[in-house]
Amino acid sequence: MDVLQLDVSGRPQAWITPKEAATLYASDAVAWTLGEPCMVLRGGIQRVSGLQSRIELHPIIAVRGAVPSRAWRQAPALSNIKLFVRDRHVCAYCGGVFPPDDLTREHIVPTSRGGVDSWMNCITACRSCNGRKGNRLLEETRMELLYLPYVPNLHEDMILRGRRIVVDQMEFLLACVPRHSRLHG
Repeated sequence: MDVLQLDVSGRPQAWITPKEAATLYASDAVAWTLGEPCMVLRGGIQRVSGLQSRIELHPIIAVRGAVPSRAWRQAPALSNIKLFVRDRHVCAYCGGVFPPDDLTREHIVPTSRGGVDSWMNCITACRSCNGRKGNRLLEETRMELLYLPYVPNLHEDMILRGRRIVVDQMEFLLACVPRHSRLHG
């Protein structure tokens, strides 16, 4: 299980390994935590006290330091995996639900016709529908979109990255996901 790292203001920064989280705890870089401790890491025996060192890791930690504001405004990187999860593995043309191997990244305005590879121009399509549409514009086909694309916010992006997310982490992230998001429900 990875730990969700936030900046001190509560904005998600990264998924980090338990080892990376332990380093932040040990260096007193953790400002606050959320959720019940989910893992205990044990270290060596202290010579003076005879006690074994231990660090209780929480599923969400906020790290002290400067808040990088530029990263907050950037659109998340687009990948097929995140696109398919955003669209719930549903083809935007036929409405079928497919496994990832049967899905493609479909450009609403084809790149060969000036379309860009962006969240707002890409949807999930099954291989059959993608082949049927080809490099044509929607108005040149008899196909319609069953849903519209959107740019995921930072909290949605953290969910879309495909990690195993524990309940405390999911509740925290979903609290900042817009109600219109397909990640709800």
